[in-house]
Amino acid sequence: MGKSGRSDDKNVAIDVGPMLSSLKDELMNARLSMASSYCIFKTPSILFRHRENSFLPNCFSIGPVHHGKENLVVTEKIKLKYLKGLLSRVITSTERKSEEAKEIEQEEILTDFIDTVKLIEKETSGYYAGDDYAAKLGDEFVKVLVLDACFIIELFRKDAGEITKEQDDPIFSMSCMLQFLHHDLILLENQIPWFVLEALFQKTKLPSETKSLIELALLFFANMFSSSSPPIKTGLFAGQNIKHILDLLRLSLVLPSEEIKNHPRSGWQPIHTVTRLQEAGVKFEKVTPDSILDIKFSNGSLQIPSLLIQETTETILRNLIAYEQCLPHCAPIFTCYAKVLDNLIDTTNDMDILCKSEIVDNWLSPEDATQFFNKLYNDTYVKEFYYSKLCNELDVHCKRRWPTWRAYYVHNYFTKPWAIAAQIYAVIMFVLTLWQTYIKKD
Repeated sequence: MGKSGRSDDKNVAIDVGPMLSSLKDELMNARLSMASSYCIFKTPSILFRHRENSFLPNCFSIGPVHHGKENLVVTEKIKLKYLKGLLSRVITSTERKSEEAKEIEQEEILTDFIDTVKLIEKETSGYYAGDDYAAKLGDEFVKVLVLDACFIIELFRKDAGEITKEQDDPIFSMSCMLQFLHHDLILLENQIPWFVLEALFQKTKLPSETKSLIELALLFFANMFSSSSPPIKTGLFAGQNIKHILDLLRLSLVLPSEEIKNHPRSGWQPIHTVTRLQEAGVKFEKVTPDSILDIKFSNGSLQIPSLLIQETTETILRNLIAYEQCLPHCAPIFTCYAKVLDNLIDTTNDMDILCKSEIVDNWLSPEDATQFFNKLYNDTYVKEFYYSKLCNELDVHCKRRWPTWRAYYVHNYFTKPWAIAAQIYAVIMFVLTLWQTYIKKD
């Protein structure tokens, strides 16, 4: 013991052997780089905490991430019903008639499905970040993919009228089921690779069917962003590596967008609210371009594509943003779009102006719609901002003398009832004074 009452550190022996061995084992077994194939992610907790319901399935688990969860097991029977219907439809299209022959053929078809997915099992597993589901679930992994893929394919076919819907079909006879599916099929965690869907689609497609899988999927989600169905341009996807359904929906708006072709700048710039822009003389015009992303400012008019705000709007935007935040080298165009909307819509008055201009078709209360825009992009990071040009043009317009004076005058004298009344009174008194002066001169 030294004079200070402390032991001499030089005489203390430290055994680093166990720690060294542990770190060596971790270095040997750990994946220290992200696979380039990863495109299905678990939502980062920093985004998940803002709105958990926007990232979790209501009724249907798709793929391995949520497979087996107690609240989702009941709908597995619906998937089996769809698989049975698919097999019956494919079998009855052949010349075999006997029940025994049909049973044999059904087994052959199922075996073919399983073999097809088995061949791409390793590639499929490589799409999921975080866990090796093929190793974790074993044979159940392939079973999940076959059952879920066949369910989705048949769902799309029935919705598009390619095949007949049975009267006892629970999806189309219960109004809530389609709403649940429009939510569950767009979740980042609830995806299966597109090439799995495409492989089984081609194996089950009959000569009488005319639509591609891309067409069927886009028809199913046709009213995701708009109450009127936009034209489907499948040519846009030529040569595109579609990763899954959520990626397809993103590409359907990014590929035709003019905004994505602009040169983005680092950082992001704020935009005045709709109310303040209106006070500065900006007009709001509803336009119908090929993408909701194309917001432009021209000749004093802010041209905004129509947007439908419904129950699934927040879900799709949050999952698209989470996808852009997780996928390496992904242009954060939807994250930028959310930032612009949040800047424009700050109060219910901003929302009312856009609704009156028919830019926003709001199926929610003004308060709910405004609130979710205000929190949509919290805790996201944007390295490249795609609306820099738009922000600059609006900023230049608002700094001009006349719009600035007009904004100041309107904001201070025409925002409250008593102020408006005072202005009217002042104008009347001024007119009467001029009138009296004119009479006296006569």
